[in-house]
Amino acid sequence: MRQILPVAGPAEIRRHARRLARRHPRPLLVALLLHGLAAIAGLAAPRLIGGLVEDVQRGTTVGKVNQVILVIAVFIVAQSLLTRWARFRSFALGEQVLAELREDFVDNALALPIGTVERAGTGDLLSRTSRDVDTLSRTVRFAVPETIIAFVTVLFTVGATLLVGVWVLVPLLAMVPALWLGTWWYLRRAKDGYLRENAAYAQMTSSLAETVEGARTVEALRRYDERVRRTDADIRGSYLAERYTMFLRTIYFPVAEVGYLVPVVGTLVFGGWLHINGHVSLGAVTAAVLYVNQLIDPVDRLLSWLDELQSGGAAFARLLGISDVQDDRRPSGRSPAGELVEARDVRFSYVDGRDVLHGVDLTIQPGERVAMVGPSGAGKSTLGRLVAGIHPPRTGSVTVGGVGMTELPLDELRKQVALVTQEHHVFVGTLRDNLSMARPSATDDELLSALAAVDAREWAEALPDGLDTRVGSGQLSLTPAQAQQLALARLVLADPHTLVLDEATSLIDPRAARHLERSLAAVLAGRTVIAIAHRLYTAHDADRVAVVEDGRISELGSHDELVARKGSYAALWTSWHG
Repeated sequence: MRQILPVAGPAEIRRHARRLARRHPRPLLVALLLHGLAAIAGLAAPRLIGGLVEDVQRGTTVGKVNQVILVIAVFIVAQSLLTRWARFRSFALGEQVLAELREDFVDNALALPIGTVERAGTGDLLSRTSRDVDTLSRTVRFAVPETIIAFVTVLFTVGATLLVGVWVLVPLLAMVPALWLGTWWYLRRAKDGYLRENAAYAQMTSSLAETVEGARTVEALRRYDERVRRTDADIRGSYLAERYTMFLRTIYFPVAEVGYLVPVVGTLVFGGWLHINGHVSLGAVTAAVLYVNQLIDPVDRLLSWLDELQSGGAAFARLLGISDVQDDRRPSGRSPAGELVEARDVRFSYVDGRDVLHGVDLTIQPGERVAMVGPSGAGKSTLGRLVAGIHPPRTGSVTVGGVGMTELPLDELRKQVALVTQEHHVFVGTLRDNLSMARPSATDDELLSALAAVDAREWAEALPDGLDTRVGSGQLSLTPAQAQQLALARLVLADPHTLVLDEATSLIDPRAARHLERSLAAVLAGRTVIAIAHRLYTAHDADRVAVVEDGRISELGSHDELVARKGSYAALWTSWHG
């Protein structure tokens, strides 16, 4: 059963947000100070206009009016300049924080145990790396700075309004019930709604990815209708989740609109009544109405961005959640005493209660070449992954030099054991970049030698720019066979003492693969090799052959010994060799 990756809780989100703020105290304080100064500059105009109204009422000169207008213009220009500077500093801080969040996410994603990713499915992680990252980008770049601007503006404007007169509290408080109840109703539902929306999108992405990746299987088994029904159900789930969050917005925003318009009308009516009864001046009423009206824009922005903040908060919780995944590696601090690889009473299950390996025992001597053969689904690749330290066994142990594979730090493990499968990735960059990641200090001659060892030097040197040719997505596309040779060349450069080859030459033509393996033999001489293959000539050349059936090693010996036994391996050899 698919298990979704963890989602961070509110307390963890707050802790991480505080840590981010503490990383950038000075830029944050500068941004807040600039926003405060901009807000203060914007408060001058209503007070000056209120004073001007009183002057006109008592009688004033055109020169005095022009003087007030000029001062207002100066404050408006100052507010514009301060606002622009404050926004620039806020957006710069937002970009820096976003870069750190992305780096943290990439680090956490790369550190995820492969078994956890496999159980969750690629769709969940894919939706977090695409949709959730995009959502958080919008939130950090725009919603957070705009919310800070709006909040600071509201704070100073309310303060300036109260300086006009405490009586303004009456119309201001009139908007509190509607806004408080509406916001409380919305926030109680919004976070779960957006989490459900993102999870439904992840499910839809996963289902579509599975359908595309398994298109040939779907076609061969004629499962079109079932996949269409599955896709329709996932799309409907995503649609219903998004419709729910839209329903929340259609209720909340109209209530909020009414809520923050009420004080403007209330201030005008109540202030007018107080003025008629001689309690406040006309200038004070004018200034109060202008201040309260000036509150509409920042309050409107606060409410408008609140929805984006909820969506961004849900995305942040999903991105931060992967850091909660427990590492399946338990470094012991010990170093391997030798290169002996041993598996003792190994049992393993992908799903609780359903073991795919049942008490496997296997000892591989340093420099020995062991081939694993057997029917599909017998457990060969699973055993190879355990030997490579990808998964820890459920029970038993898999060790190198007496130290458990999952007790070694990853960097140390990869110096000891490396896994190469039939699935390879060509990174965007030059051919040199793709090779040197295995050994950054390698010279061009060493890179070309590694390519020559896997029969790839000829086509690599024939590329338009040789090692400087850009390959990968959107660049020069390598064939599956070339990508496989590139992965094997990385293996030569990495130079581990133990290699696990899981169908590592399956995408290469059989004759070319045979020639490639013979070329590799010289390079791999002296190394321990565990080769998992369906092509039995690999087994023919091995020192020993392990026949894996139903999660157990049913036969173990040399090619000649197993053929002479006339057991499972002999039957496989006869059917394959003719």
